[in-house]
Amino acid sequence: MKALVLCSGGLDSTVCLGLAVQKYGAEEVLTLSIYYGQKHKKEMQASEEVAAFYGVKRLTLDLGEIFKDSNSTLLEGSKESIPQEEYADQLSKTGGAPVSTYVPYRNGLFLSSAASIAISHGCEVIYYGAHADDAAGSAYPDTSEAFQEAISRAIYIGSGEALRVEAPFINKTKAEVVAAGTEIGVPFALTWSCYEGDDLACGVCGTCRDRLRAFAENGLTDPVEYKQTGSMTHAE
Repeated sequence: MKALVLCSGGLDSTVCLGLAVQKYGAEEVLTLSIYYGQKHKKEMQASEEVAAFYGVKRLTLDLGEIFKDSNSTLLEGSKESIPQEEYADQLSKTGGAPVSTYVPYRNGLFLSSAASIAISHGCEVIYYGAHADDAAGSAYPDTSEAFQEAISRAIYIGSGEALRVEAPFINKTKAEVVAAGTEIGVPFALTWSCYEGDDLACGVCGTCRDRLRAFAENGLTDPVEYKQTGSMTHAE
């Protein structure tokens, strides 16, 4: 194996997977999908469908026990509702602290776990889908450029300089991620970004709003269905 891709089943990680397959070939790419106690299983299902589309080997890992005491609104143990507003509006209420859907140090744990698995499979690089929009305002501090630089160096040193970490969209917007995925034919219809786990994406949580805007900025219609129209959603 050449590359391990952290694949959540979301848009960003699926574009990373497409890039890795394009560069190395499906037979040299491994995906890792991690359950962390989230309220729904939709993204795990999506990650399975995406891996099948690309014909790559998929591994899964359960880290739910680590986060069981967290009150992140994404997790099963939380009694709080997932906010139905823009991240900027959420941050205005947190005073600059991470938003309520931040899962404590999730990417750090994901990448550390992925590093061990990647080394065991002889991989030389890990891909993950952090992008600039998520890091803006410290909404998700473990998607920032500073975090990427630090953990990349730690993993490189800790692996005996055998393993790199790449976040190809760390300085890119969500719209740029959609553009990159469109160029290489990523199956966006198979991906799941919504924080809710219903049959249709809600259209109003922070990640749905970002996704809809990203497609609109590219002059495209998101192929995923949303509750707000009950059919193919056109961003406003």
